[in-house]
Amino acid sequence: MHQLVVFASGKGSNVQAILDYFQSSGKAQIALIVCNNPAGGVLDIAAAHQIPVQLIDRSSVKEAAFVEMLRSHSPSLLVLAGFLWKVPDSVVQAFPARIINIHPALLPKYGGKGMYGQHVHQAVIAAGEKESGITIHYVNEHYDEGGAILQARCALLPEDTHEGLAGRVHKLEHYFFPRTIEFLLDNLS
Repeated sequence: MHQLVVFASGKGSNVQAILDYFQSSGKAQIALIVCNNPAGGVLDIAAAHQIPVQLIDRSSVKEAAFVEMLRSHSPSLLVLAGFLWKVPDSVVQAFPARIINIHPALLPKYGGKGMYGQHVHQAVIAAGEKESGITIHYVNEHYDEGGAILQARCALLPEDTHEGLAGRVHKLEHYFFPRTIEFLLDNLS
């Protein structure tokens, strides 16, 4: 069975979608959740499923020890599911082509530092875009610039608010993210 290390900062809805999907398929399990937010809802999900958690603080992370701790879980993939920090370059270099992220827009538009959650959806609506969606991509040393793996789209509606758009984007995330993870696991070299 493949081991996943999942990084999350918030409520954890994508973590829950990944858990639900792989509980039925049995191809992977979450070996560890890495979280930078001691109040993140993802911690409740981890507790409910008895998944170990590593809380991290940017000011006290020792990169070499962090990489070794991650390696100790033998992850097939590191999965960023709503993680709001830039992953340290040492982690990217230690797990080449093994770290993926989900972004709530069609990259390369609306990516980069500060572009997350409602900020993305508000920017998409303010720009008058006709569609939005998700991008699942590899992580490199730059925010949201790694190679795209999959994009899925949804239309913007004339009456859209950032909350309405976020709801449709979350549906895309919850459907496509676990399936993309499974596809990547099935095709690891």
